[in-house]
Amino acid sequence: MKGTGQVRETELRNHIDKLAEGVRNKDIAGLKQLYATDIVSFDIEPPLQHVGIDAKLKNWANAFAAFEEVTYEVRDLKLTLGEGVAFGHCFLRLAGTLKGGTSTDGMWVRGTYCFREIAGTWLITHDQVSVPFDITSGKGVTDLEP
Repeated sequence: MKGTGQVRETELRNHIDKLAEGVRNKDIAGLKQLYATDIVSFDIEPPLQHVGIDAKLKNWANAFAAFEEVTYEVRDLKLTLGEGVAFGHCFLRLAGTLKGGTSTDGMWVRGTYCFREIAGTWLITHDQVSVPFDITSGKGVTDLEP
């Protein structure tokens, strides 16, 4: 991409970098600035969907409550940009030190982000996190690595 496309891609990559930094710092206020107020999230934990910024931030707060220290990795982010909209997909891993001192490597999941440019600012309007599953057992497969 050239020109404004490259600028937009850089903005979106910076947006995801801010997301990762916000997760590592357990910064709910900082994360709130990255999402649209009407975000629909298909997160790893139930229910099937979380609607609105308050529901999304509650998910992060629940995750942060389990951890003393958090690491968050984003790997292989690919972006596709349109006029005022964009989407990306990547691999994600949330890990760290749990309350009580147990270290966890977490698991790699698949992540998808949908962005919309709202009043000149790119915001995440939809995200989805998933794990593959074994069709014969119906159980998630959580030991895969990119």
